[in-house]
Parts: sequence; C-alpha cells; structure tokens
Amino acid sequence: MNSEWNELTPEERRIIIDKGTEYPFTGEYNNFKGDGVFVCRQCEAPLYDTNAKFDSGCGWPSFDDQIGANVERILDKDGRRVEIICKNCKGHLGHVFEGERFTAKNTRHCVNSLSIKYKPRS
Repeated sequence: MNSEWNELTPEERRIIIDKGTEYPFTGEYNNFKGDGVFVCRQCEAPLYDTNAKFDSGCGWPSFDDQIGANVERILDKDGRRVEIICKNCKGHLGHVFEGERFTAKNTRHCVNSLSIKYKPRS
C-alpha cells in the first residue's frame, strides 16, 4: 500500500483489496443524488461524474461512463464477468456490463459504494 493513500477500514479492505461485494441496496451511494465527482476511496483518483450516474434498480450505484481512462477493465477470475478497478491503485470497484440497454451508452458500471467517495463540485 502506498503511504499517500487513505487508510481503509476492515470493511473497505474487504471490498477494495480482497475484491468483495456489498449486499445490494445497502451502500450509501445507491440512491444518492448530488452534483460532483466520485473518487476512488483508496487513492482519490477521479472515477465517475455524477452526470453519468443512473438508477438501474440493481442495488448498487450505476454509471454509464467513467472519467478518462481512470477505470481499468480486466477479466474476472470467474471468466465470465468483467471486473473494474481503479487504474491508479488497482483497487476493486465492481463489474461492468454491456448490452442491457439501460442508457443510450448501453453500459453499466456496477460499483460498490465502499469503493468510492463523493466530492461535491466546487
């Protein structure tokens, strides 16, 4: 762990480092509305603008776009899903799904609330 990164709680470590998953509909950002940016909870790299957030009904915060190239996609160890991680610190964010037609971009980043932190637009 980089000494400049934020210290994580045991539950945040379970999600971000050990690639865990929050229970659906329990995360603080699932129904969150605000104007700003979501950053990585571990390293604070900007990941998602609130303008890309939408309600997919899946139980986790959903975004149809990311900020720049700050979110990396890798094949999940189950071989079927695509994991999304912070490109800067490699922390686990969740999974990405395509072809569901929730938005015009046809992409859903399904993100654990404990992997991100909200920063209001200033």
